[in-house]
Amino acid sequence: MPSPFTSALDTTLDKTLVLGYSKIGPALRRHWWPADPASDTMAGRHVVVTGASGGLGLAAAAGIARLGATVHLLGRTQSRLTDAVETIRRDQPDADVLPEVCDISDLDAVRTYAADLAQRVPVLHAIVHNAGVMPPERAESAQGHEATLATHVIGPLAMTEALRSNLAAAASPRVVVVSSGGMYSAPLDSTIGDDVEYRRGRYEGIRAYARTKRIQVTMTELMAQRYAVDGITVHSMHPGWADTPGISDSMPTFSRVLRPILRSGKLGADTIVWLTAAEEASGSSGLFWCDRAPRSTYYLPSRQDDPAARRSVWTYVCEAAGIAHTPA
Repeated sequence: MPSPFTSALDTTLDKTLVLGYSKIGPALRRHWWPADPASDTMAGRHVVVTGASGGLGLAAAAGIARLGATVHLLGRTQSRLTDAVETIRRDQPDADVLPEVCDISDLDAVRTYAADLAQRVPVLHAIVHNAGVMPPERAESAQGHEATLATHVIGPLAMTEALRSNLAAAASPRVVVVSSGGMYSAPLDSTIGDDVEYRRGRYEGIRAYARTKRIQVTMTELMAQRYAVDGITVHSMHPGWADTPGISDSMPTFSRVLRPILRSGKLGADTIVWLTAAEEASGSSGLFWCDRAPRSTYYLPSRQDDPAARRSVWTYVCEAAGIAHTPA
């Protein structure tokens, strides 16, 4: 349990982005954060990690495999997944990691994959929704949804719903949604209107990314309510500023300037692994985490979601995912 001093320091780190989001944050917080899960915590359990062919997904898959789990590595490209498996097994020769192709933005692919996995793995411990995109121009999924919305929100919701029974069959099942601190800049307000798909006006990839990351956090709170009856814990998290290919490709200037203090992929994935495995993480649901502690979902109290926008977006994404929505 953190002391009053460390709690105050932790809050200061959280509000001082360069300190809290860089590798300085975990370097300090590891002195008081919860203990690592035991090395065999995940033995015999199955975990799905999307976007697992590189970056945070690969680091998270490696960390979860290290705890004894069978990890299903999902990605869009077989060759990249094969490389990811080889990367993990160079460090962990006995790692039980399975490369499986699925484009999370494609609802047909999601449903086909989920139906197959449900037959092969009747008891599923966790899904880590990590797959992410930041296209420079507006692009659409196979079903015509804007790419960031399809990848970050609609696809993950559809997959979770399709595997709900398999998760409910597990002891202490988890869903972990990998969001971003960038979501603080994009609360759901009246400006979203009826254009959650960015069909009108000028498209900005970084803005669409931030907004869908905000929607992920809101979606997590509502998924926690929806799946509480099944005993499924749902959390979102942000990894801080990690030095991954996604960051360097999408924000090259940011990556170049801050590279000396960026977190490694392993540090960025630490809380993903912890939320998936630690018993302490099953005692609550619907929270937003960083560095093994829950964080506020609003940077400033005045920047909260508009209730009407929240309801509208939740209704829309449920309908897009093909599920009956519960009240927001």
